[in-house]
Amino acid sequence: MEEAQTQYPDALDDQQEISQAVEVLTAILRPTLLCLSHLRWGFVYQRPQHLMSRFTLDYQVLFFEEPLPSNRTDAWLEELVQASGVTVLVPHIPAGLTARAVNRIQRELLDGYLAEHPPLELLLWYFTPMSLAFTEHLSPQVTVFDCMDELSAFKGAPPDLLDKERRLLARADVVFTGGHSLWEAKRGQHPNVHSMPSSVDIEHFSKARQVLAEPEDQRAIGYPRLGFFGVIDERFDIELLANLAVEHPQWQFVLIGPVVKIDVAMLPRLSNIHYLGGKAYAQLPEYLSGWDVALMPFAINESTRFISPTKTPEYLAGGCPVVSTPIIDVVRTYGNSPVVRIAGVAEDFARAIKTALAYRNDLDALYRHADEALQGMSWDHTWTNIKEQIECLK
Repeated sequence: MEEAQTQYPDALDDQQEISQAVEVLTAILRPTLLCLSHLRWGFVYQRPQHLMSRFTLDYQVLFFEEPLPSNRTDAWLEELVQASGVTVLVPHIPAGLTARAVNRIQRELLDGYLAEHPPLELLLWYFTPMSLAFTEHLSPQVTVFDCMDELSAFKGAPPDLLDKERRLLARADVVFTGGHSLWEAKRGQHPNVHSMPSSVDIEHFSKARQVLAEPEDQRAIGYPRLGFFGVIDERFDIELLANLAVEHPQWQFVLIGPVVKIDVAMLPRLSNIHYLGGKAYAQLPEYLSGWDVALMPFAINESTRFISPTKTPEYLAGGCPVVSTPIIDVVRTYGNSPVVRIAGVAEDFARAIKTALAYRNDLDALYRHADEALQGMSWDHTWTNIKEQIECLK
């Protein structure tokens, strides 16, 4: 082989150039998947990031975020290419404009980008019906509505969201739901609805089953540790947390995640409650490895009626027993697992935590039951099923 390289260096260079040219051409000829999201790419790593990162294998993926207010008098579109291959597009729009003007500018920015990067084939993927206001004129080959949450039930939902959702359902070729409860709610509204529950990256979170170096801001917190990671918003049961912390001062509550849409002053401030703020997705196993029990203290209200939290499988993959309030999809999927305890009021929740703490005495059994609950789950599996449904429409 070394002799061949010596005798024919020009031929090898030509082969490398041809291979590079083929790679470039293949990328150019890929269809464009335009994802319209109400969640920012860098906010919390969840369903949009998992799915869109995988779709870069077959598509040029554009992730169009909601606009950011700007102090400039002109609007502009920021282009951020991620390591995964996803191109994040962030519209920056002068502050103080009407909703109609904001939508008009978003349309102009998006149309300008597509004119400069004309897609050979266009697919639209909606995480929010509100994006219909500036994309309704586009003519995609396939339109996907990924209904990961019942957004109309969330605090601060736009008053015209339901109307836009009806219009999107009329245009969509396929609808995916983030859980079974949402599928039950939407299946009568569209002829092609599929339940595609959010899943788990087992390889990533299973690192927490090892003894990992403690993050600095968690190192000094005592035991037993009861942890939560995720967005802290109107879905979080603040009263339940406060009652548990008061009644059980020996327990240390570790809360990781941004606080949004609620007043930070409403959060209980006790010596055994530790708010560590948002953390990168890559860091979560390091925190999880130091917990004794993982919590899902969601309030039971309209905003949680249809949720299907990804936290349950992530906690289990990390080898941590789970205590959750009775969220319908959690009960349906994990209610029979001995390592997922379901409880409502504070007294029952505390009793469930005590039971979960006892699992730490038999890690082999804990891991075995957790693995049984996770059997067959993966983001690759969910993505493959979604991809098959889309391919049927092309």
